[in-house]
Amino acid sequence: MQELAGLLEVAPRVAAALARGGAVVALETTIVTHGMPYPQNVETALEVEALVRAGGAEPATIAIVDGRIRVGLEPDAIRALAGMHGVRKVSRADLPFTIASGAPGATTVAATMICAELAGIGVFATGGIGGVHRGAETTLDISADLDELGRTPVAVVCAGAKALLDLPKTLEVLETRGVPVICYRSDVFPAFWSRLSGLRAPIRLDSAVEIAGAIRTQRVLGYSSGTLIANPVDAADEIPADVIGAHIETAVADAVAAHISGKEVTPFLLDRLLALTGGASLTTNIALIRSNARLAATIAVELAASH
Repeated sequence: MQELAGLLEVAPRVAAALARGGAVVALETTIVTHGMPYPQNVETALEVEALVRAGGAEPATIAIVDGRIRVGLEPDAIRALAGMHGVRKVSRADLPFTIASGAPGATTVAATMICAELAGIGVFATGGIGGVHRGAETTLDISADLDELGRTPVAVVCAGAKALLDLPKTLEVLETRGVPVICYRSDVFPAFWSRLSGLRAPIRLDSAVEIAGAIRTQRVLGYSSGTLIANPVDAADEIPADVIGAHIETAVADAVAAHISGKEVTPFLLDRLLALTGGASLTTNIALIRSNARLAATIAVELAASH
């Protein structure tokens, strides 16, 4: 544990909240470095922190800086990260190397879950999780986020998996990994930019109290898996499934033609969708992250109240 202390730096405000059993919400940093253009990336990261605080929880934005896991970045550190070149997109496989190398790293869903658990944080808000990519039966391209959800006991609030993925296979893998998938106030699993994927919700719960109760029971039973809370984007902010679906088909074809693979696929597709939708995909992305932050804060407060 002493060696870990040298690699893990928890901001005093986050450490104080954890020490008193208060509500804390982990936040990732790939939206800052890979998911959004400047200045929306910084603006959104800071606004999400403010929304978590307004909901009664302490935000803990996570990144790898100077060979350490930093849990709880201050605004200047978030701005600095946004301005850095060559920031690594860090998942489970990259985390030890990135720390050891001293290179800056932005945490994906998987890496944020790992770091959150190390710091003692049980709730994490993000935009959307990774999943099974289309054509995975030949490419074997499956996000590490799914395995992490199956092995790390952190509750992840998202707007589902990105619609550019194979959503039925993504849900199948989550079920195989023993991950409870809770859809918030919806009978249908959401598809990130769209409220409806056409896939039935594995579990529907309608309040943060119910969700916190399910998470609490899962922990008491000793489950090692996380919990996925899928929160549909508000109706006023969504892009209808048929509209975004047509753009996704175009973007995927462009990625194939450009021989894009591995970690570069999702950033490439997001950039193409930004252009194809005239910026609407980014507007919806920001709206759903805000909504997820609010819900995560409410869940974290409920969990803290039960201690």
